[in-house]
Amino acid sequence: MLAILIAATFLFVVAGLAIVGSLPFAVLALYLVASLFASLAYAVDKLAAGGNRRRIPESTLHLLGLAGGWPGALVARHVFRHKTIKKPFIAAFWGTVVLNCCALVWMLSSPGQRFLHALLGTV
Repeated sequence: MLAILIAATFLFVVAGLAIVGSLPFAVLALYLVASLFASLAYAVDKLAAGGNRRRIPESTLHLLGLAGGWPGALVARHVFRHKTIKKPFIAAFWGTVVLNCCALVWMLSSPGQRFLHALLGTV
């Protein structure tokens, strides 16, 4: 339940920032799409683990989280009870969360805003 609360709160904050104009809606869309892909990747990996099939590399799971999918990954980890025991994975996961949140804070700064506007071609 805590995982869902953390992920939902974060996404609501990002949505609020987009609504008040502090972030482009594209950033919210990125978080939502990346979260969907990350949660699907965790589900596929969990099924592969149970069926002794080819797994999704941990580095790919971390990259999806770093790219904005960590809210979906956080929920998926707990819903599927997957990747919740291995300490090095958990540490790396939370490291990607921290890095992603730092990038979001930077996007709210003046240089970050200029970068986003240049990247998205907006004023």
